[in-house]
Amino acid sequence: MTCIELRPIGVIRSPYKTKEETPIQGVFRPEMTGWVELYPGYGEGLKDIEGFSHIFLIYNFDRVSARAELVRPVLLDDQPHGIFACRFPSRPNSIGLTVVELFGREGSKLKVGGIDVLDNTPLLDIKPYVPRFDSFPKANEGWFKGKNERPKPPGRE
Repeated sequence: MTCIELRPIGVIRSPYKTKEETPIQGVFRPEMTGWVELYPGYGEGLKDIEGFSHIFLIYNFDRVSARAELVRPVLLDDQPHGIFACRFPSRPNSIGLTVVELFGREGSKLKVGGIDVLDNTPLLDIKPYVPRFDSFPKANEGWFKGKNERPKPPGRE
């Protein structure tokens, strides 16, 4: 197997200090704001980012304690699902993805809304959310259909 080395380009700041208080998905807490802070040398890459209303944050699940299981009960359902058919944080490569609303930019910092990431999470990349490319209104939700927010079950990250 080929080894892949990733280096953080910054850090995500949020009001969430524990996994328990972090929402299952940002859509459940759209009013919650956070900051994306790029490390020196990466700020120039934000040129023209202000034209987008939403962005993807790609990050490292650096505080996952459960080992990755390929089939397991998840946060929104007690029935076991395959890891690639869910958004459970304990994954083979510990990579997270979220869409946040972009409120503004201050130098190499971005203010964002709908954050669902632990404070001080390593940021791996940012990509613009482009509805023409990224939105598929006719897409099927699979087993997520009809699943609403609920308290996180104990012991499931």
